Amino acid sequence: MKLHGYYRSSTSYRLRIALELKGLEYDYIGVNLLEGEQKGEAFASRNPFGSVPMLEAGGRDRVQSMALLEWLDEAYPERPLLPAGIEDRYLARELAYAIATELHAPLNLPVLKYLKDPLGHSQDEIDRWYRHWLKRTLAPVEQRLAEVGSGHFLFDRPGLFEVVLLPQVYNARRFAFDFGAMPQIERIEAACLALPEFQRAHPDAQPDNPANQKESTRP
Repeated sequence: MKLHGYYRSSTSYRLRIALELKGLEYDYIGVNLLEGEQKGEAFASRNPFGSVPMLEAGGRDRVQSMALLEWLDEAYPERPLLPAGIEDRYLARELAYAIATELHAPLNLPVLKYLKDPLGHSQDEIDRWYRHWLKRTLAPVEQRLAEVGSGHFLFDRPGLFEVVLLPQVYNARRFAFDFGAMPQIERIEAACLALPEFQRAHPDAQPDNPANQKESTRP
């Protein structure tokens, strides 16, 4: 199994967490989004969406992170990402898809680049855009978590919701989003980051992170 991704890509981060939680071995291949490698002929000929992640598995190239997460749960049912009960499964999907569908599109790298050029917005204006959409979705997610009385995780162990939440929180912190009014999310974030599976999946641990590349070239 080979995962093509970018260390800061929230969708790539989702897949890394899921693969780690399921205990599946994979090779990681970095795709530099800033240099447009995902749009190059070699990659785009295999993935017409020109996006990451792409997972080589089961004899084919698979793309689109949310579809991949569901495929992983069906193809490798041990250590499931979704709980057993139908209402619990609904809740996990409700919160995960709120983040995946309401936040990923307006906050994706091509959108942020378009806001800057050709639309001419300043970085401060783009940061405000980012934080506006984060609050619009994360505030009701926080409310729902308070209503259901979540503990360290949404259920007894991390699953689909945490897989989708943690990458978005990581990006939100890069844009100085204030989580002060969101203790439920912060509690779940802290519990996840304490686990080795999440530590191995973290952007800071990836070989295509420039900080790690610099370290590897030191004599």
